[in-house]
Amino acid sequence: IGPNGSGKSNVCDAIRWVLGEQSSKTLRGSSMRDVIFAGTPAMRSASFAAVKLVLDNEDRRLPLDFTEVSLARELYRSGESNYYLNADRTLLGTIREMLMDTGIGQEGYSVIGQGVIDDIIFQRIQNRRSLIEEAAGITKFKHRKASALTKLDHTQANITRVRDIVNEIKGYAKKEASAG
Repeated sequence: IGPNGSGKSNVCDAIRWVLGEQSSKTLRGSSMRDVIFAGTPAMRSASFAAVKLVLDNEDRRLPLDFTEVSLARELYRSGESNYYLNADRTLLGTIREMLMDTGIGQEGYSVIGQGVIDDIIFQRIQNRRSLIEEAAGITKFKHRKASALTKLDHTQANITRVRDIVNEIKGYAKKEASAG
């Protein structure tokens, strides 16, 4: 808590950002580069923004064998963005999967941005279902299922392509055999 303009929303936005928020509008900006300090007449602008969040993992709620887990994100004016898990560079997807079903994720409701409470209270049935699934701990499995189905579709398409190529080669070989 604190007076208006003291930075309460900025702290919440920083947490959401390091957890993988991709919408600049959710972070109260027009582009993602708005998270980088633009400068003032007395101070020059920054070349990048960085946030590091250290989580207590004593209870091993996160699936890592560390008592502390650090998540970090950097964004440069060039648009390059890096994510880190315990100081090792990683992918956003890795962080999101690790946080699924913990209630900590960027889409979870452990960090509620400014003006979102009404959205939670008055949300549509489908959104409420997602919230309940997150709390019940099945979001990770739904995500894995969707990923597996996508891979299965790609594999099926590849099998179809291979069959077409094999049939084309067989047809070509028959033409060559009958011509020779």
